[in-house]
Amino acid sequence: MAGKLCAIIGFGPGLGAAYAEVFRQAGYDLALLSRSGSTPGGGTASGPVARGYASDAGESGSLRAALETVERDMGEVDVVIYNADLGQFGTLSEISEDQFEQSWRVGVLGLFSTAKILGPRMTERGSGTIIVSGATASLRGNLWTTAFAPAKAAQRILAQSLAKQLGPGGVHVAYLVIDGVIDTADTRANFAKGAPDEFFIRPDKIAETALMLAGQDRSAWTFELDIRPFGEKW
Repeated sequence: MAGKLCAIIGFGPGLGAAYAEVFRQAGYDLALLSRSGSTPGGGTASGPVARGYASDAGESGSLRAALETVERDMGEVDVVIYNADLGQFGTLSEISEDQFEQSWRVGVLGLFSTAKILGPRMTERGSGTIIVSGATASLRGNLWTTAFAPAKAAQRILAQSLAKQLGPGGVHVAYLVIDGVIDTADTRANFAKGAPDEFFIRPDKIAETALMLAGQDRSAWTFELDIRPFGEKW
């Protein structure tokens, strides 16, 4: 596995950090894209390294510049995890036009730009993996997902289209429907205060599922996979 590169678009605390740690432990070098360009720190000279790159996933020019810098610095991207979303929640009266548009730009346009940049390069060499962090909102809307659900639904359908286009060229596209609340300090404090541990999805277990998808044989690829806690109602 040594020498393979995983790019995480939307790196940060919680799920982004879990993706980074699980793929690092599997031997991947890491390119970590976020607005801040933060990084958890590099590996040793003989082990996996992690580099942070500042990028706005909702701005195509910024994303292209960052990914081209990644490839120049670290080589070809073997796995890209699209984990960027804005998380704009509210009802029709609470969400502005700008918030609605920005949610779409980060969730959908950013994925399109990522595939536009990396897809042809992966196809040219006949291998590569694109994994998208999705949500239950990609399947149905709710009162407070006026902006979030349309972006996630469009993201899922775009990923399906990409899977059909890029798959014959050897590129595996997979969409994770994360059906539940991810266990982070923020969700425990602001969304589910006092909820028991079994209410949450552990981010490291989502990341382990992504690693499994990245290692699937092309004779048995998964496109869509849903993840939920054992007690989740669905």
